This record gives sequence, structure tokens and C-alpha cells, in this order.
Amino acid sequence: MTKIVFIGDSVTDVGRSREPDFADCGNKLLGNGYPALVTARLLRDFPLENIVCFNRGISGDRVLNLYARWRMDALNLQPDVLSILIGVNDTWHGKKWNTGVSVERYGRVYRELLSWSQEELPSLKLMLMEPFVLPFGVVEDDWPPEMAERQAIVRQLAKDFKTGFVPCQDILNEACRHIAPQEHWLLDGVHPTLAGHQLLADAWLQEYAKIK
Repeated sequence: MTKIVFIGDSVTDVGRSREPDFADCGNKLLGNGYPALVTARLLRDFPLENIVCFNRGISGDRVLNLYARWRMDALNLQPDVLSILIGVNDTWHGKKWNTGVSVERYGRVYRELLSWSQEELPSLKLMLMEPFVLPFGVVEDDWPPEMAERQAIVRQLAKDFKTGFVPCQDILNEACRHIAPQEHWLLDGVHPTLAGHQLLADAWLQEYAKIK
């Protein structure tokens, strides 16, 4: 069996089930985003590999929320692959409600999550997804510079911990330049459309093939 856990905020959550009957069941009610699209493709392409995927995204989460539930929603599932996408609310909540997480603390806590994971699960493969925004909708002018700092942290963590890495911001920027306008990929500057989720899922699968 290969167990894959996706964890993060609303970009990962996307309506996934909270029903107790599905709490410990993989490949069911994974929401309407990239985790479900990734799972569908893996099950289609590798039917004999017994791949089981779980979505543990929670809308509104910041890196501190992940830390608080890391044991229950990540480590206790004993994943073979753990995919993390977190960071936009650390900026968004800070700008809007002063409940965000500073860039420096974001990096420290994120690093601790990765260290903790590797200590508990030495054979674990990690997939880090770069947090992202596009400059429209809810995104204010002062968001992108701070997001760029968070993106740099995730890139460095991916190098330090030798993880898979999905450059979501670069992928979206490229898609906006050459395929379709930003509204085609994101609903409000933060949350992907169905096309945006497919873009992320395709990139995730490409990177997974390297670390598989």
C-alpha cells in the first residue's frame, strides 16, 4: 500500500468530507480540488499499486493550525507521502485581522513540522507546494511581496529536506502569460477554479513521478 496525505488550507480542503464514517477511509469524498484530481489519476494509472489518499485540508488554516493538528491529521495516518500547501492565510489573516503569522515564524514552524515528520517517519517522502496568489480579487497590493518571502522559505525547505517541490506561483504565472487570463485559473486571486486545480494536479503528478 502507498498512503498519500494532502494537508493544508482551503485550497486543499475544497469541500472535503468531515463525516465520521469517512474519517479513516481513503479515496472517498476528497473534495473538489487537486487532491481528488491527483487521486483519480493515480487510481486510473496504477490500479494494482493499492494507493490510498486522504485529504486533511481545513479552510482558514495557517501554519500554526497545522502544527496544532499535526499528530492527529498527519503523523498518525502513517503516510508514505505527505503533501503540504500552506501560507496564504498566514499573510491574508495578518493583513485583514492581524491574526496572521510573521514570515520568520512561518519559516520556523514549517521547518519544525518537516523535522518532526522525518524523525517520526524516516522513510516518509515529502511534497511541498509553494503558496501562491494572483493580483486581483481579494489580493491587495502588499500581499505579493510578502508571499514571495514565504515562497522563498518553502523553496529553501524543499532543498534542505530534499523533498519534492511544486512551484505553484511560477506555474500560474506561466499559464497566465501563455494560455488564459488569471481569472481562468483563480476565482479571487487565492482559490483555484476547476481549471486551476487541474493545473496544480498535473504539476503535482509530474513531481510525484520524480520521487515515487
